[in-house]
Amino acid sequence: MKKVILLSPAYPLRGGLAAFGECLAKAMLSAGYNVTIYTFSLQYPNFLFPGKTQYSTDTPPDDLSIEVNINSISPINWWKIGQKLKRLAPDLIICVFWLPFMAACLGTILRIAKTNKHSQIVALIHNMIPHEKRFGDKWLVSYFAKAPHAFVTLSTAVANDVKYFQPDKPILIAPHPIYKQYGNLVDKNLALRSLNLTVGKKYILFFGFIRAYKGLDLLLYAMSDERIKQQHDIHLIVAGEYYEEEATYQQLIHKLGIEHQLILHTTYIPNDQVNLYFSAADLVVQPYRTATQSGISQIAYHFEKPMIVTNVGGLPEIVADGESGYIVEPNATSIADAIIDFYTNDKSEILTEGVRQRKHLFTWEHLVEVIKSVTKSC
Repeated sequence: MKKVILLSPAYPLRGGLAAFGECLAKAMLSAGYNVTIYTFSLQYPNFLFPGKTQYSTDTPPDDLSIEVNINSISPINWWKIGQKLKRLAPDLIICVFWLPFMAACLGTILRIAKTNKHSQIVALIHNMIPHEKRFGDKWLVSYFAKAPHAFVTLSTAVANDVKYFQPDKPILIAPHPIYKQYGNLVDKNLALRSLNLTVGKKYILFFGFIRAYKGLDLLLYAMSDERIKQQHDIHLIVAGEYYEEEATYQQLIHKLGIEHQLILHTTYIPNDQVNLYFSAADLVVQPYRTATQSGISQIAYHFEKPMIVTNVGGLPEIVADGESGYIVEPNATSIADAIIDFYTNDKSEILTEGVRQRKHLFTWEHLVEVIKSVTKSC
């Protein structure tokens, strides 16, 4: 049984990255690995965190070994964790990477750990180049990229970014697996009543943290399209916490005159309520301006909901245009065209079946096999 240390956000932290780390650890346990997660005692300083809290109120997972021990801003801590990993000499260290801010911390830990000449180090890359670029990003990413022996990415777009920094190291691609921990699909009318929404209306869903690159403003402009307004019963549910200035969006909503078309649940959505939002929706819309891949697509696959995604990054690799949803250009007219086609031409049944047919492509078992394969190339 191989010993694996997974450096990743996990409980008590919340959000998609924590969910990803925990799901990966469970899949590796099921595959026979001995897995411990090292998560962050301090992930972001509060002044860098745009949300209300970094911490989960959910029940802690009782089937995972999680050590809360990494401090992202303490070089002394980096040295201690690196030395600990060097002494433990796990067979495999998997390091989840998503933001240049983490490069100094994680890159230093890995550099120290690898001096044991035993541990194989695989970086699992969500984003190599951030959506919201800052001065020094490339230097930081370059520092981190020199530490792992190999890389696994979740899309071709990210693989190409990795190649820019490390063209000679092994890089394999595995699509983002489906999230299954958010419960089961429930009857739409039951979900609507649970959310205090009107039964009999049409609902599309924007889900997740609200950030500029996710293009909620494009979707708001699409909702102001006269063709959508004339149908009267198409409503947009926005479910997720603002990571941007809320006033900017409120001003846009008022300017467009679409208040009556929106249901704004703009707080963090607990895990035990996620299924209600997806069950209530006919269609999930990801109007992103930029993207690598998105865990929201994989939640939609779990709940068998057709999607509209924009033609950016790795999103077109996940959704089959005309089969499991729509791939559109990142502008309001293209998004509105797809919404109108979905309802006017009654595409729900055929696209839902397409989602069902593609679910098998996105498994955690496949990701584990890809990680296993890339270690053979180190």
